[in-house]
Amino acid sequence: MICMNTETADIKAIEEVVAAVERAQRAKDVEGFLALFHPDALWTTAHGKVLIGFDAIAEFTRTVLPDASWDGEVTYEAVHTQFLRPDVAAVKVRQVYHSAEGDTEGAPLYVMTKQENGTWLLHVGQNTEVRVA
Repeated sequence: MICMNTETADIKAIEEVVAAVERAQRAKDVEGFLALFHPDALWTTAHGKVLIGFDAIAEFTRTVLPDASWDGEVTYEAVHTQFLRPDVAAVKVRQVYHSAEGDTEGAPLYVMTKQENGTWLLHVGQNTEVRVA
């Protein structure tokens, strides 16, 4: 059984990682973004590019993030956290790009793992572009 206080603290810590993703994306902070990943991470972009391991994620991020251009802001919100184990959580995120042309949305799913020091890291990410029918 999970202690409610521990779970509440973990949810807050997980939400802070999601907020850090938002801050890093807005600032185009490559190193800040990469600091959120587990060394054995697996990441799939909204357009289906699969990145296996930290080195592949870092190479892609260092190439793409500094030159990313968008008019407006991006927001990230952890909308559902489900603990698979006390140290593993599936986190559904609502990602919205706000622009003058209108909002577009992504629906990332992060699998995060709690490290021995108590920090949570992104271990698996699958982003999905939300298309309006």
